[in-house]
Amino acid sequence: MSSTQIETTVHDVEKLNPEIVVPDLEHASEMWRIAKHTEVLDLNTSYAYLVYCRDFARTSRVALDGDDAVGFVMGHVRPERPHHLFIWQVAVDESHRGQGLAGRMLDELYADVAASNDIHSLETTITDDNEASQRLFGSFARRWQDAAMTVDPLFEPAHFPDGHGAERLYEIGPITLPEGFDAASEAREPIGTRA
Repeated sequence: MSSTQIETTVHDVEKLNPEIVVPDLEHASEMWRIAKHTEVLDLNTSYAYLVYCRDFARTSRVALDGDDAVGFVMGHVRPERPHHLFIWQVAVDESHRGQGLAGRMLDELYADVAASNDIHSLETTITDDNEASQRLFGSFARRWQDAAMTVDPLFEPAHFPDGHGAERLYEIGPITLPEGFDAASEAREPIGTRA
């Protein structure tokens, strides 16, 4: 094997296993860039990504390939529903799509937040035409004890001033973490398959 092949192999492994961390202010501009390049997500102002990295860092994650952000999940706990983690956005850089990174970020975030708080459900909103997000959250529900997933109307096109499609509320849960659950070591295994 040549040194070029070795370098390529090592780089490919790094792409498959980005480090998932709590974001800080330095990650906000890269998160904004990733969201912009998806061409699917609503692009928030750069200020919104800074606020999430400051005020909601504990309930958000960023995936790093070396020093480069390659994906993120932004979430928060709504004061009106303190047992629910609301996911605002999930995005993965094109260079890392199709490798399960979005699901891994969701799993690690939920496991960490649920284990350290009294969180038992996850919520998000998805438009009817965003099949990738529908699959992502359906897969999340199956991995987490085949948790129930409900879909209800939330925001209709008339609520938006800019011709935005309807956003449906997806609620997954309740999810009960097994006794002795360790978020750091167990987030990647399907919860429903543990003995």
